Amino acid sequence: MFVPILEAPVDRIEKLCVEKGMRMTDQRRVVARVLSTSHDHPDVEELYRRSAAVDPNISIATVYRTVRLFEEAGIIARLDFRDGRSRYEESPDTHHDHLIDMKSGQVVEFMDEEIERLQALIAKRLGYRLVDHRLELYGVPIEDEAKTG
Repeated sequence: MFVPILEAPVDRIEKLCVEKGMRMTDQRRVVARVLSTSHDHPDVEELYRRSAAVDPNISIATVYRTVRLFEEAGIIARLDFRDGRSRYEESPDTHHDHLIDMKSGQVVEFMDEEIERLQALIAKRLGYRLVDHRLELYGVPIEDEAKTG
């Protein structure tokens, strides 16, 4: 069964930072809020563009340092989707996988119980207990294939 992933509350990343004892400067708050309100998986340059729209005094170096700090604290996760850019999302509370549209770059988050069951079964068949995994599917819209096929 396919289950879409719901968006995080606006201030969740900032709250996680405070819970971990992180000192929250105004600029870190801006980056945290930009990440919390992102409905996509932005890279650092996009985070910088969005953050600078909120605070024109923020530097790209500050965004890089903040992203690295958040990642090291386990607050956000880095994703690499074969496009040469590291993208970021809040570290998920629950597991999910990604489908990447190769044409538009859109990333769709999903969770499928059958896929989870099959992965565990395959690991067991090969003599392992599955403890973690990351699944990324890459595709193009079916209607695009119909036009060219």
